Amino acid sequence: MQLRFGFVMSFFLGRLAVWALALFLGITVRSPAAEIARHGIAMHGEPALPAGFDHLPYADPHAPRRGRITLAQQGTFDSLNPLIVIGVAPDVVPRYVLQSLMVRSLDEPFTVYGLVARSAEMPEDRSFITFNLDPRARFSDDAPLTAEDVRFTFELLREHGKPFYRSSFASVRGVEVENPHRIRFDLSGSGDRELPLIIAMMPILPAHATDPEMFTRTTFTAPIGSGPYVVSEVRPGERIALTRRPDYWGSDLPVHRGIFNFDEIRYDFYRDENTLFEAFKVGLYDFRLENDPGRWVTGYDFPAVLDGRIRRDSLPIRTPQGMNGFVLNARRPALADVRVREALGMLFDFDWVNRNLYHGVMRRSTSFFAGSELSAYGVPADDEERALLAPFPGAVREDILEGRWSPPSSDGSGRDRELARSALDLLSAAGYVLDGATLRNQDTGEALSLEFLVNSRQQERLALNFAHGLRRVGIDLRVRPVDDVQFWRRLGRFEFDIIQWTWPASPSPGNEQRNRWSSTAALRDGSLNFAGVQSPAADRLIDALLEAASRNKFVSAVRALDRVLLSGFHVVPLFYRPEQWVAFDATLGQPETVPLFGANIDTWWRPPSGQGTSAAIDHSDHRLQEPRQ
Repeated sequence: MQLRFGFVMSFFLGRLAVWALALFLGITVRSPAAEIARHGIAMHGEPALPAGFDHLPYADPHAPRRGRITLAQQGTFDSLNPLIVIGVAPDVVPRYVLQSLMVRSLDEPFTVYGLVARSAEMPEDRSFITFNLDPRARFSDDAPLTAEDVRFTFELLREHGKPFYRSSFASVRGVEVENPHRIRFDLSGSGDRELPLIIAMMPILPAHATDPEMFTRTTFTAPIGSGPYVVSEVRPGERIALTRRPDYWGSDLPVHRGIFNFDEIRYDFYRDENTLFEAFKVGLYDFRLENDPGRWVTGYDFPAVLDGRIRRDSLPIRTPQGMNGFVLNARRPALADVRVREALGMLFDFDWVNRNLYHGVMRRSTSFFAGSELSAYGVPADDEERALLAPFPGAVREDILEGRWSPPSSDGSGRDRELARSALDLLSAAGYVLDGATLRNQDTGEALSLEFLVNSRQQERLALNFAHGLRRVGIDLRVRPVDDVQFWRRLGRFEFDIIQWTWPASPSPGNEQRNRWSSTAALRDGSLNFAGVQSPAADRLIDALLEAASRNKFVSAVRALDRVLLSGFHVVPLFYRPEQWVAFDATLGQPETVPLFGANIDTWWRPPSGQGTSAAIDHSDHRLQEPRQ
């Protein structure tokens, strides 16, 4: 007995001595049940790549790092800070200058691997996450990146960042800097399994070189970052150039081998889509994602394509298709009635538009997650979905619940009378009557008149076609073109009746759904809830998809959300491209593997002069047939 007591006391005193020494040295000691450090985190299941992987599967670790690439965007910019609501800023800074704790793999639905953080520790219930920072991480001014910078950035974005950051980070209960290279986030009570990954992807700003008072203002001064590039030239509204850091600390990290291969990256900005395309034809930039099917089918017969200086590929799209549509702002009294919104959808003739404007190559948008298992289109609700929707009777229409609903299909004539009659029946039920050639509110006598805000010729062409369809039933739709700055400012304040917008979809929808569809976002300037959706059912289903611990429960929650959104007729569904259309300088090198999310220029490279491409897309696996001529 005495021997046993002595052993216990010896063990206890030994542990006490270890803890005392650790406290003196400022080291955090966890219990034997402490979490194992993870090299990556997946939203559901485990990361596809094992610890110690050499490089991402869609990157070529032997790619040369040299040369310059010129890219182009339509529009303009008045700031380099895309993390705040005000200003029009491209994604150049967070993509190339700033870095996050972990980085997302483009070949998995939602998995992040270590970048600034070597590893993370997290329990099964995801009630906290601790990041272990790489001591080598440094900003471009040679200052070390520490846990204090992470805490500073988190608090700055939670207070002053875009709505996405403010709403996501509000669920964090506390932040603890345990030592200069270790930081812990308390997530208990949030019920949000995606939140650890969102924090992991937060861009990190330097606390010593960021003024919180100035952060909320637009600026042309690029922040100091820890990423592979620095901004070397800014011509407001015209050009941004970035130069590789020769002292970049993370060049040989597994997540960066074969990525960021250009010594210089230049972005040129063009206000007009036609000018943008003409610039590509004469070789003023090197890589183009084509979105216009008409141009893809008929417009690529210029000399640089014919003589092989420019190549083009059609790549399969393997991710869910988001919703592209005419957004009907339910905040406007004329669009507050769901019957009015449904009627407007009947008056857009997709079949005519697809045949006459897009050579019949586009597919109709039928879901907010089309082309994937997440879509509710054509699928009856399962038991899990019905249980989630049970507390919200009437939130989903019966035909949508049973998978029988489809967007209106016309006879393709551009003047389908049956659809026009159906639309007038709905409008009549909503209190509108025809007075000669004008549709009026039967109580107030006010004509139903709407404004469509556009900022490109493509949008204007579609809006004018829509206006023609509405005019047939007495609705006046004014199409108003505005410049980029006015367009984005009005969107930020929801000052419009109708716009065209695309909400992209990922294989793992998450917190971004709050910023698109939650009742809170509908009341917050700068959110992406352009439609003004305020639905308790949608709010609960967003929570459900974030709480889902298994893929099956996740899929059911997303499908149920899809049904609620479709039942609200918040958009007039348009179409999506069946393939990713890419045109590029034929001398560029490409990896053999195209990731799940499609071609990404950051994995390409400029071969040494005279060598041509050192690798190319494997046509047998990845390339579809050339577009019809």
